[in-house]
Amino acid sequence: MTIRGFDHVQLAMPAGEEETAEAFYAGVLGLTRVPKPEPQASRGGCWFEAPGVALHLGVEADFRPARKAHPALLVDDLDALIERLEDSGHAVRTGDPIDGRIQRFCDDPFGNRIELVPAR
Repeated sequence: MTIRGFDHVQLAMPAGEEETAEAFYAGVLGLTRVPKPEPQASRGGCWFEAPGVALHLGVEADFRPARKAHPALLVDDLDALIERLEDSGHAVRTGDPIDGRIQRFCDDPFGNRIELVPAR
């Protein structure tokens, strides 16, 4: 048995905020919103994809943002994404380098932590 990778990562979001999620994840981060199959679609939330990435947002009635747990997204042009985030009002924070590799962090509109690292 070998684990080969992740199928997807899921974050939580508040109910009724799908348009806000789409504006950030598709509009700012550049992921593509994909349809959710039933019965998941009737539960709210939304799914986003890019090559090698599947990120799902599921509705939680007692939503609290993930402040520590987070996905780390590999980014081809990190400087351009940082500029896009800042231009759209999303603060970007610097993390400590790991093995010489820089880290940046931002929060989605719901307060979930997102890590951004340069693709190798």
